[in-house]
Amino acid sequence: MKSLYFTTAILNRNRVRFIYGFEEIILEPYYISKNKTGKKVLYGRQYGTNSIDLFEYDKICNIKILGLEKFSPIIPIMPVLN
Repeated sequence: MKSLYFTTAILNRNRVRFIYGFEEIILEPYYISKNKTGKKVLYGRQYGTNSIDLFEYDKICNIKILGLEKFSPIIPIMPVLN
């Protein structure tokens, strides 16, 4: 069920709110993957920061899609070296 929520949010570019550990997180989700140990993880940017963070599925609960809040992903542009 978590995958359905996050996939919908990723495709529609919606922010999500969830509890991670004991902290409330507002996230701009980018993609779902598996880490080196085979556990599902979610990559995204926390609202108000510039870094991409990893969140383990096992620690995520109370997911809510924030339908009115859309985002545009940050795409890093590297200068071309000659």
